Amino acid sequence: MTMVTPIHRSSRHPRRGNSPFDAAPLCIYRSAIMTRVSDVHIITNTALPAPCEMIAEIPRSEAHAATVAGARADIARILSGEDARFLLVVGPCSIHDLAGGREYAGRLARLADEVRDRVLIVMRVYFEKPRTTLGWKGLIMDPHLDGTNDIPTGLRLARTFLRDVLDLGLPTATEMLDPITPQYIADLVCWSAIGARTTESQTHRQMASGLSMPVGFKNATSGAVIPAINAINAAMHRQTFLGIHETGRASVVVTEGNPDCHVILRGGDTGPNHTPEHVQKTLAELQKHGLPHVVMIDASHGNCGKKAAQMPGTFRAILSQRAAGERGIIGAMLESNLVAGAQSLDDGKDSLEYGKSITDQCIDWATTVELIRESAK
Repeated sequence: MTMVTPIHRSSRHPRRGNSPFDAAPLCIYRSAIMTRVSDVHIITNTALPAPCEMIAEIPRSEAHAATVAGARADIARILSGEDARFLLVVGPCSIHDLAGGREYAGRLARLADEVRDRVLIVMRVYFEKPRTTLGWKGLIMDPHLDGTNDIPTGLRLARTFLRDVLDLGLPTATEMLDPITPQYIADLVCWSAIGARTTESQTHRQMASGLSMPVGFKNATSGAVIPAINAINAAMHRQTFLGIHETGRASVVVTEGNPDCHVILRGGDTGPNHTPEHVQKTLAELQKHGLPHVVMIDASHGNCGKKAAQMPGTFRAILSQRAAGERGIIGAMLESNLVAGAQSLDDGKDSLEYGKSITDQCIDWATTVELIRESAK
């Protein structure tokens, strides 16, 4: 016979409002059937394939590894000043249509080869999108663009697409948003960013300390640069944190720190921060903190008011500073697609225009070619 212990609610604590405890009986028994306190708001909890399983299913070749390693080394040399080329991270705001993404990558690979002596082009291959409230969260989270959130398929598509880009000899760049994602795709990524919304996150700073590629930290959405500088300091040092093992088990991760970190100026709530005054102030702060005084500048986001029409002017203003001799500016970012502007997913994926962003506005391909050739000159 199972013994049960009654736990009586005190009459001194009457029911109040609509508390979740209001439905509890006056006498609760501790027995084989216990009050549910775990996963109260969870609908499903589906196990993912272990990272090592997915990597074995969609493996990297030796050619992929060579492209990744070579590009990471080139980017590190640009950050240190050993390589005088301009680093340009360019591509769609996010990848939502693999066919359009592949067409863009093919065009960009040919253009990258044309300017490779002066500009190192790295393609934006962004699969995760941070959201202030709600919205499509990227190909990994919602690959079918319909709210079904088929994450295993999203991870497979991401690995496959990264391999397609690397097959063209084109380096890859992405934002690391979820700290679990790198275990599935990081071996195919040459450069990564920590976004404005996560730069102040301890979790992302720790994660960045263990990433194998150079990492850019964006200034906070407020426009403040100090959070990004603090993030670099943290990421360059040894860290210990909770993570995921390649076998899929939770693990304790100890890193040695990532030496190849830098600031990205992307504007903010207070307006653009790509001007010479902002650049000099940031370089001075970096020097004050004992960090390499180099910056990348994002010509999109707050620096163009999220308006694609203003992006070329911002990019040319960045180039003019570099051309005037400011070697502290080592590179820039552009959001570019086959078609200019952006479209909404609200009307359904069947109504989408090919080659056009479903997140932030992008410049079109013709404008992209013009700006890249200008940067080479």
